[in-house]
Amino acid sequence: MKTHRTQVLIVGAGPAGLLLGQLLHRAGIDSLIVERSSGEHVLARIRAGVLEAGTVALLDEAGVSARLHAQGQPHHGFEMAVAGVRHRIDLQALVGRSVTVYGQTEVTRDLMEARLQTGRPTWFEAAQVRLDDFSGSSGAQVRASCVVQGEAREIVADFVAGCDGYHGVCRASVPPQAIHTYEKVYPFGWLGLLSNTPPVAPELLYTRHERGFSLCSMRSPTRSRYYLQVALTEKVEDWSDQRFWDELRSRLDPETASSLITGASLEKSIAPLRSFVAEPMRFGRLFLAGDAAHIVPPTGAKGLNLAASDVRYLSQAFIEHFQEGSHAGLDHYSSRCLARVWKAERFSWWMTSLMHNFDQEPEIQRKLQQAELDYLLSSEAAQRVLAENYVGLPF
Repeated sequence: MKTHRTQVLIVGAGPAGLLLGQLLHRAGIDSLIVERSSGEHVLARIRAGVLEAGTVALLDEAGVSARLHAQGQPHHGFEMAVAGVRHRIDLQALVGRSVTVYGQTEVTRDLMEARLQTGRPTWFEAAQVRLDDFSGSSGAQVRASCVVQGEAREIVADFVAGCDGYHGVCRASVPPQAIHTYEKVYPFGWLGLLSNTPPVAPELLYTRHERGFSLCSMRSPTRSRYYLQVALTEKVEDWSDQRFWDELRSRLDPETASSLITGASLEKSIAPLRSFVAEPMRFGRLFLAGDAAHIVPPTGAKGLNLAASDVRYLSQAFIEHFQEGSHAGLDHYSSRCLARVWKAERFSWWMTSLMHNFDQEPEIQRKLQQAELDYLLSSEAAQRVLAENYVGLPF
């Protein structure tokens, strides 16, 4: 069996793992990225597209933001439609900050190209990935193994970063008694459609409607992404393009519906909504980051941004350790991340509760939801709280 020695083993080649590898490379720290899927599959994942200013700054620091600044769309606000009336939340006026619309697929592509240029290894289609020892009990090493192109390989590293998502091997490798998980599963999902059509609105449009929530988003001036709240029992194959467009129109105000340009779907999928947190995020020499440690409903656009903040804390901790011999960043990694994670979880839960239909809830829930919306849309102070969280809390 071949043995590969590295300083940091990164499991997962999504944006979290790739960004961590890039930041470590720029600090002169070696890493190996191991990914169970192919590179093509990773790039085919359709995900979020709203970046907080802090995430953009981190991509600047990683040296991978040239295309983002050339093609990304700065958004200084977004709209909420309630009872057929559109209301604009002016982020710039309320908190002096904005967000940038740039698809996660594009972020991943930029990071993959940067990784290739570093010459540091990435093993795609790695099978039977296993963490053999990460407790630190056997000394200052992590031992792992996998199979790449039919060949068994051993990995020896100083640390392992679990960036392999909700269903990955890293969190699953932690003894059950050492980890506590919190979860809320919502009784609906988002049916998403991607199309090469111009967006129906210049900024994101969140709509609260008696038929269910909808979101009009975009990836570029010529590519749109739309979402519908649907029951968890729905199946993608039952939704033709025409059915999707008809349902979306029914949830939009008449003026917006009349200006909607439709077209063939490039991709359709249904994503269930959940809130999930695993505590702690460190286990000996294993550190969880991104979806491996937490999931948020997409309503607040926090998933990718929360993963980026984990990577920021983790990269700083590794750099301090290897360059200065300090353990402080490693020791405080979990608590620093979780303080920000729970605030993002709260915001995403609040946005989800505010904008969606909960058919099984008692009638009083709908009245309270309406009162919350009325207050939000009539109070600058309430809108400032929304804006502060939407653009991203400071690190």
